[in-house]
Amino acid sequence: MSAAQPHVLYVQIVTEHRRIAPPPVDFEKILDLAADLTPVVEQLPPDAFLLDVAGSTRFFGRGPAELAARLRVRALALHDLDLTIGAATNPLLARMAAHQGRPGAVRVLDDDQVRRFLAPLPVIALPGVGPATAATLSGYGIELIGQLATTPVGTLQRILGTAAGRRLHERAQGHDPAKVTITSVLRALTADRELGRDELDPARHRRALLGLAQDLGLQLRTQAQAATALTLTVRYADRTSTVRTRKLTEATAHTTTLVDSAYRLYNTLGLQRARVRAFTLKADGIRPAEHVTQQLTFDPGDERQRLVEAVADRARKRFGPDSIGPAALYGAA
Repeated sequence: MSAAQPHVLYVQIVTEHRRIAPPPVDFEKILDLAADLTPVVEQLPPDAFLLDVAGSTRFFGRGPAELAARLRVRALALHDLDLTIGAATNPLLARMAAHQGRPGAVRVLDDDQVRRFLAPLPVIALPGVGPATAATLSGYGIELIGQLATTPVGTLQRILGTAAGRRLHERAQGHDPAKVTITSVLRALTADRELGRDELDPARHRRALLGLAQDLGLQLRTQAQAATALTLTVRYADRTSTVRTRKLTEATAHTTTLVDSAYRLYNTLGLQRARVRAFTLKADGIRPAEHVTQQLTFDPGDERQRLVEAVADRARKRFGPDSIGPAALYGAA
């Protein structure tokens, strides 16, 4: 039986700073180019796409490496945008191939290269493995994907739990059942807050941001969506405004993560005695929550926060959106 041929492309827009998301207009430009190559495009806003080019290789009579190179050249020539592209037999491997190396390149991972490619990589390079999971595995002497792949699945299940142990064992072999799914993406959700007066107090600024992040999180979870970036707009008393965007480490609808990111955006502004009139917080790059890979965590505090969040969401659904919330929103900051 012949080896499977690479047919999945993971395409990511190169930005000057990795944590800064590209403008939405750039995302649209690359989406148009991707659609010229194949109709099977899964959008991963704010900066990436998955393409299934199985039909395109037959239609154009070109291999995946040539199609990827053509896409990158067109992006550079038409829009002055560079791309990092990984090609492999499934979305997991295509994403990992793209991320292993310098930005602005095409990397093709053939089926017979998978084991050799994965073996020397640290376990944290696997999507879904966060620092906590990596530290737990390290405590058992499992630091490389090659070691993870040769560890009996039963052992991993005892360490990580039944589902997580099996899932990571499969990924360490390079297996990924996911398919490229054509998506229609909800672009953004927003929350606005007009302050009662032109406000100088940073504590009141942060309280407003806390409320906005809570509103956004509720909107996202209610619609079964997750955000991949946040944009903060600050409007001042003199009618000027400042806009900052931050790419999230993973797609999320978790209020605690949204609050932390909103505060980080606010801190980058370095506001000193600025009279703020209003804030707008926008969740960008919305994706269906069912398509999101959540990093494993062993932090009991995080688990408790998510349980409390779920209980609070049920209370808001029954008694109204303002029936429950952080204590800081209901008292002096």
